[in-house]
Amino acid sequence: MLSNNYMTNTYTGSSISLGLKISTFAVYVLILFSQVSYAQIQSTDYHIIRNSLGNSYIKCSIKKKAKVAFLGGSITYNPGWRDSTSAYIQRKFPDTHFEFIPAGIPSMGSTPGAFRLERDILSKGKIDLLFVEAAVNDPTNGRSSTEQIRAMEGIIRHARRENPKMDIITMYFVDPDKMEIYNAGMVPEVITNHEKVAKHYQVSSINLAKEVTDRINAAEFTWEDDFKNLHPSPFGQIIYYNSIRSFLENAWYSSLKTNVKSTRYSTPAKLDEYCYDHGKLLSIDQAESIHGWQVINNWKPNENEGTRAGYVNVPMLCADKPGEEIVLNFRARAIGICVAAGPDAGIIEYSIDGGAFKTLDLFTKWSSQLHLPWYYALDSELPYEKHSLRIRISENKNPESKGNACRIKQFFVNE
Repeated sequence: MLSNNYMTNTYTGSSISLGLKISTFAVYVLILFSQVSYAQIQSTDYHIIRNSLGNSYIKCSIKKKAKVAFLGGSITYNPGWRDSTSAYIQRKFPDTHFEFIPAGIPSMGSTPGAFRLERDILSKGKIDLLFVEAAVNDPTNGRSSTEQIRAMEGIIRHARRENPKMDIITMYFVDPDKMEIYNAGMVPEVITNHEKVAKHYQVSSINLAKEVTDRINAAEFTWEDDFKNLHPSPFGQIIYYNSIRSFLENAWYSSLKTNVKSTRYSTPAKLDEYCYDHGKLLSIDQAESIHGWQVINNWKPNENEGTRAGYVNVPMLCADKPGEEIVLNFRARAIGICVAAGPDAGIIEYSIDGGAFKTLDLFTKWSSQLHLPWYYALDSELPYEKHSLRIRISENKNPESKGNACRIKQFFVNE
């Protein structure tokens, strides 16, 4: 089976200017796939171009200034398809001033994406082209079908509200579960849900999960020896990149042929009235400590435990003893907490507006390995008015946990 050295990118100065370094063997792989493997299966069969990508084409080719953002989880965070795609776009429009905004965070799916969109992407200015992926993490993280639609719709509506001319591409990456579902003659639920949103808002999509599954079934390569993991090998990153490049070439060529003019996209009625279209993050400073909680300005584990960037050596609102309690007053339709759920993650009890206390176990199936960043939506169907959230540490804990800790980096709301 084919293998290759890693495709790397070297950024010069800021994120605006970049060049691409590709090994000789990687170039060979690219040529081989364009001439041989792609004769069997065409990437275009897995692309849905809706409303073309005319607005971003105009910004890149005529205005010669554009912002391109990438929202996703670890597959977007890791080097590979994202920086290769950025380098391709810069090469295609060599005289254009680009700002490429990488906003991938490991373990993050569409719900975190909806609430951090403003901070991580929209705060950077008017975005012209947005890539979004969450189809691997959404089911892996146990997000319900309702939440998958609610969050993806929130991302698109929020993005388009900030820039009605923004071109958006949703991508569905592959994992073994999706391959198994496709090979059973069905469509993964998360792809059905995300595609429902994409179709409703006329957003383009790339189904890399189905493309990789079909290529493996056609014996072009194997999962075990070539693609290897849901975090693709360098070989798998090339598969992703080639398909995305093909998509952009076709979409922008279509825009060129039709001499498209810049247009505002219409916003249809909501699929879900509680979609996270006004998601934002709230500072922990807005909470009031009733008993025991404290802000640790540069929190880090006491032991040599795993952490994630952005969730270590930062301020954390912390408590680890039963009965310790805080209150947060807020105005929103949804409320949740962003936590670092590590080996000692406990169980919290929470009440909204004086209602009965509910319990939430913060310990995840990955918590024993690291202090995992996690977004917990405590209520997402509130009336838009003032509310009060009360959180206290339970005396109970998960049998696998070492303690009762709760460490909140931020709250999130849907205003």
